[in-house]
Amino acid sequence: MWYVTKTKLSGIRRGILLSVLLSLFTVNEGLCGSEALSEEKLKEIPFKIVYETYRETHGKKNWELYLINADGSNPVNLTNTADVDEMYPHGSPDGTKICFVADESSPLPQGRDEGTESRKARNVYYMNIDGTGRVKVADNARQPCWGPDGKTIAYLKGEFARYTIKDFATKGLFFYDIETRKHREHPNKSLHHLYNICWSPDGNWFLATVHGGMGFKHANLTFRANGTKVFDLTKYGVTGCRPDCSLDGKKITWGLSDWVLCVGNIDLASAAPRVTDVRRAIKCGKEYEVYHSDFSPDGRYIAFSYGPKATEQVGGKAPGWNICVSDLAGKWVQITTDGNHNKEPDWVPIPSLSREGKN
Repeated sequence: MWYVTKTKLSGIRRGILLSVLLSLFTVNEGLCGSEALSEEKLKEIPFKIVYETYRETHGKKNWELYLINADGSNPVNLTNTADVDEMYPHGSPDGTKICFVADESSPLPQGRDEGTESRKARNVYYMNIDGTGRVKVADNARQPCWGPDGKTIAYLKGEFARYTIKDFATKGLFFYDIETRKHREHPNKSLHHLYNICWSPDGNWFLATVHGGMGFKHANLTFRANGTKVFDLTKYGVTGCRPDCSLDGKKITWGLSDWVLCVGNIDLASAAPRVTDVRRAIKCGKEYEVYHSDFSPDGRYIAFSYGPKATEQVGGKAPGWNICVSDLAGKWVQITTDGNHNKEPDWVPIPSLSREGKN
């Protein structure tokens, strides 16, 4: 295995190293001094990971959703669509379904200039864990997540009628009941320019990042799922973006910068949530980036994206990026090696299925 610690290379040397990294199963040292994860340890993790990846499908390059074991084995293309880009997957609490966004062709309104406007629309869907039974949730919508009951999907409406890669081009948060297929809006009508929403396991809170909206320049927030109160987490050191809550509701992870991922303890039981014991868990050299951290269902591991500087937003091209898994001590392992713009990992809690396909 190849060990890398705060690599300081540039030019040709960096390109050579990247080529080597893409051909090897890679272990990377974080900040803390514990034993690195091994392949055998990863094989024991009873969960899968779903992620977005840009690769050739049916002779055409596009975004697909892949499902893998925690050690990177048994990759399965869940979407297999050459003309639709599927991204930003999130597994349901029972592991039977995945919600995601899809960029697909959409006709322009009459009289609009096709030469100056995008013909793409970003919509929200969900499907079964094997890729069957696709159901559209909402048009012109973004970044969905599951409610703790597994029967409700929260999503953000797009701010503009046409496609834009900006994650924070959102206005309003809505709920979709998968049984009744009815929609309702969050009671706080002022929610806008949010991205990366995460619904707490008790159902009472959302975590999200806001960019240039709601009176904030840039901040990580918590707000009531069924109320209007909003709390700023930056005063606790939770600066950066993309917060994610563990399934026991006691931990939080987020990106402090392009190079550092943090973890901390979060108190969601009090009237005003707060974060303590903030610590840097994962760090890389500044020629590379780490993003999109997500807690495993048991709270013992974090999956994240890693690669050279690129466009990390949903659907942004990120050549050389791969999916990694870390323990909470900061020792991490690169579990994909093809560098096909692999991003936005999400753990899927399906222990009964996680051992399938292993040799």
